[in-house]
Amino acid sequence: MVVGDLTTGTELLVIGGGPGGYVAAIRGAQLGMDVMLVEMEEYGGTCLNHGCIPSKALVSATDLAHRAGRAERMGVFADPAVDLQGMIEWKDSLVDRLTTGIESLCKNAGVTPIEGRAEFAGQNTARIVQDEGTESVEFEHAVVATGSRPTEIAGFSFEEDQIIPSREALALESVPERMVVVGAGYIGMELATVYQKLGCDVTILEQFESALPGYEDDVTEVVRERAEKLGVSFRFGFQASEWQPGEAGLTVVGEDSGGERTAIDAEVCLVAVGREPVTETLNLGEAGIETDETGSVRTDEQARTSREHIFAVGDVSGEPMLAHAAFTEGAVAAEVAAGEPAALDYQAMPAAVFTDPEIGTVGMTEAAADEAGFEPVVGQMPLRASGRALTLDEREGFVRVVADEDSGFLLGAQIVAPEASELIAEVGVAIEMGATLADLTGTVHTHPTLSEAIHEAVKGAHDRSIHY
Repeated sequence: MVVGDLTTGTELLVIGGGPGGYVAAIRGAQLGMDVMLVEMEEYGGTCLNHGCIPSKALVSATDLAHRAGRAERMGVFADPAVDLQGMIEWKDSLVDRLTTGIESLCKNAGVTPIEGRAEFAGQNTARIVQDEGTESVEFEHAVVATGSRPTEIAGFSFEEDQIIPSREALALESVPERMVVVGAGYIGMELATVYQKLGCDVTILEQFESALPGYEDDVTEVVRERAEKLGVSFRFGFQASEWQPGEAGLTVVGEDSGGERTAIDAEVCLVAVGREPVTETLNLGEAGIETDETGSVRTDEQARTSREHIFAVGDVSGEPMLAHAAFTEGAVAAEVAAGEPAALDYQAMPAAVFTDPEIGTVGMTEAAADEAGFEPVVGQMPLRASGRALTLDEREGFVRVVADEDSGFLLGAQIVAPEASELIAEVGVAIEMGATLADLTGTVHTHPTLSEAIHEAVKGAHDRSIHY
């Protein structure tokens, strides 16, 4: 490739090497397409390098230390010492290993990698901007997978040292004595738990009246109460409005729903109020691609944009901003581009929050099922009645399943428990396959396991529970 002198061509141009992009590239190559993948930073995107993987590494490490230090009633006495730098180095080694693995997967699949920034120069043309110049690429199909970035709020610029997004929170050189977290969504709650377990005094400010807005009250209550037991403080109905330098590092000022202003001192302020799509580098207008009111690229059930030969996958196409959704969207986009009969179906798309305990959900809640016209029937099993949960010294949490009373079809589930992110997959499979309460009731579950709680909840939905 001679930069600036040559126009190259490809069947499928993928812009962005995150979860949606690299999957689209590999799947396209598997289907026999000539594929170019353009990435301006690291393979794996935010999820692998600065989000899902590093955050879960720290969640696991800090949980291990915390549990070991508080297991006296299990007959275990320990006083773990945490080396934050050692923990960060371990986390980084995992990221490096996985990033290298993705590069190898793309290369082995026959994908042509290009380092640089891609922007549209027409409906079938893109420019690749590199340090040494630019080059044009003619494409038959393109997949936009440029991801998202943390949302800033007025008065809290990430250019200030004391105001940090999640990326910086995953790479702090030392544990601050005090931290303010703006936003009680999944990112704020996960990282608040990590740093509280490391010995930081964490205060979460949330403009809504509960943590994890969007989840049912009894789901979030378990997680909030556990966080409070750890020492996390909450200010609900609180709007952070400004900050100024303070003795500890900074002072965050805001007011509650009644108009009362409060100042909170901390060393650092993590802003975790959501994420927004990255589109400004793409020159979308040149390709005639439309965005919605949130700035997300509009797509249909086949991940097509307003130009049917151009697709958008992952966070850039809006909610659900989940890496596994991006995986699915990337595969569907590549298959449609290759002429395969593929389409997206979010009915059994799971979601997980890696708090303490974890949250796993899939499908409909009881309220959503009722609104959709079903006659919902609900079965629930508390963890305090689970033998395996008790052997893990876990008592708070539950498994709830929602089904249609007439047909018995599984419609959804909400799980608050250790390993909820793993447990929810069983219900996702059941929904995807059209399984009924009778199908799961007749499926023998290993004893003693946490998955038995799903079995009992399913049996409870038609009054057949034995253990609760």
